[in-house]
Amino acid sequence: MTFAARLDAELAQFRRDGVYKRLNYLESPQAARAKMEGRGDVVILSSNNYLGLCNAPDVVAAGKRALDQFGAGTGSVRFICGTFTVHRELEAALARFVGCESSLTYVSCWNANEGLVATLLGEQDIVISDQLNHASIIDAIRLAKVITKCQTAVYRHSDMADLEEKLRSAQAANARLKLIFTDGVFSMEGDIAKLPDIVTLARKYDAVVAVDDSHATGVLGRSGRGSAEHFGMLGDIDIITSTLGKALGGAAGGFTAGPAPLADYLTQRSRPQLFSNALPPTVAASALAAVQHVERHPEVVTRLHENARYFRERLLALGFKPLPGETPIIPVILGETAKAIRMSELLLDEGVFVTGFGYPVVPQGHARVRCQVSAAHTRDDLDLALAAFKRVGAKLGLL
Repeated sequence: MTFAARLDAELAQFRRDGVYKRLNYLESPQAARAKMEGRGDVVILSSNNYLGLCNAPDVVAAGKRALDQFGAGTGSVRFICGTFTVHRELEAALARFVGCESSLTYVSCWNANEGLVATLLGEQDIVISDQLNHASIIDAIRLAKVITKCQTAVYRHSDMADLEEKLRSAQAANARLKLIFTDGVFSMEGDIAKLPDIVTLARKYDAVVAVDDSHATGVLGRSGRGSAEHFGMLGDIDIITSTLGKALGGAAGGFTAGPAPLADYLTQRSRPQLFSNALPPTVAASALAAVQHVERHPEVVTRLHENARYFRERLLALGFKPLPGETPIIPVILGETAKAIRMSELLLDEGVFVTGFGYPVVPQGHARVRCQVSAAHTRDDLDLALAAFKRVGAKLGLL
């Protein structure tokens, strides 16, 4: 069998297993409604564009100005000649926004996570990870384990008793650095990490807390500063990693924020930072404008919270079973993978784009359609989507 034939066979198996991912092409900017593959305006309920800033005029204009001022790219890594003034301005704004002393940008949060664990930990250290953490954290830990021979442990999802047991064992083994790594908001469930409890345990066992706030930055808290602000703990989290590719303009990029020496330490040692071109200036400028937009307009965060609450409550009233929560990630549990995929197809026929997820992306029997609400959605957008859910739910015998 040739290489290409083997790939074809494996793709065929993906289709049989129901895990084949079809690409959906947009023909207009990411927004509450978008043109998709010849269809008219489709209500988008599967985007990370939580604040509607992907197409905000001031965010787009900032990127255009940076393109004229700095050019298309950096042509260099940061420590040679790839650091532009806009990078430093963005990093200062991000640190201030998430309540830390310093921050360092990467080309993605995936790179930020990879660059954190393998840089900070060695053979005498341990990283303790939530069971449902994002794939980028999982792979960052796997990579660090191979490169640095650090110790690893996983605690049951949001189970503080299990986390304490792992910390107790690490303390008994005389681990030098104990790093607890968790998502701030878990992307498939939409639930929030128990940060107050995690930080209490960290202080008890002299551990460091790292939070990937990718689905919380711009989303949680009164002014969108993330999971720490949500719990009234701004400034109390040791390390925050997050993305610029979701609420903060939606282009690309990520960052790591923490105490004053952290950014410089990562600049010196973090391999994804040392050996990758710097973030394109136009992306950095758009992200900076997005941060400034949120700081000037906290009402956009309030609107996001109101939209998420309205949509969740109306789904419940219709008879669906969305997972309880406070975030704009609203999974509707259907059980069977085929049912989730079929529902997403029928909703698209009704002019609503929402993604169905099944095993092995989620546990067997917990297939779902995952709705993601934006501040850009109007009440008309949400009501149109709800009416489509009602019609499709009736057609599938769900209501």
